[in-house]
Amino acid sequence: MAPKKAKRRAGGGEGSSNVFSMFEQSQIQEYKEAFTIIDQNRDGIISKDDLRDVLASMGQLNVKNEELEAMIKEASGPINFTVFLTMFGEKLKGADPEDAILASFKILDPEATGSIKKEFLEELLTTQCDRFSKEEMKNLWAAFPPDVAGNVDYKNICYVITHGEEKEE
Repeated sequence: MAPKKAKRRAGGGEGSSNVFSMFEQSQIQEYKEAFTIIDQNRDGIISKDDLRDVLASMGQLNVKNEELEAMIKEASGPINFTVFLTMFGEKLKGADPEDAILASFKILDPEATGSIKKEFLEELLTTQCDRFSKEEMKNLWAAFPPDVAGNVDYKNICYVITHGEEKEE
């Protein structure tokens, strides 16, 4: 009987138990809250209908079935909380640490003000490398509106990219 247990641990436990060690307890709680919001029918599994409903609640009403199916197929099976957390862990595994992202922005801020002009950032994001679309820019400015002088707080953007929430000041 013992060899079966060991086999099961070696084969199946790796993806689920280790994922919890990748995150702080507060992050796990935030992901759990997000999972609960997405799991509209509260069955413990995120389905295509759950995604459609949550996207509709955010104003995205005309999402194609193919797009929803592609999202669901990113998981290897039914998306319960552990799979959901694993998916985020895999996505974040290659993400740059906050200090590396900050250093990139600081190159664009020679006066070290902690902010850069909206127009300058928009020009860079829409003309260089993986170019942002108009919709992506609209979403960026909705999430990180510039101040009255047209400056964008890049430190806050870096924090949200790496922590998933706004700093409380």
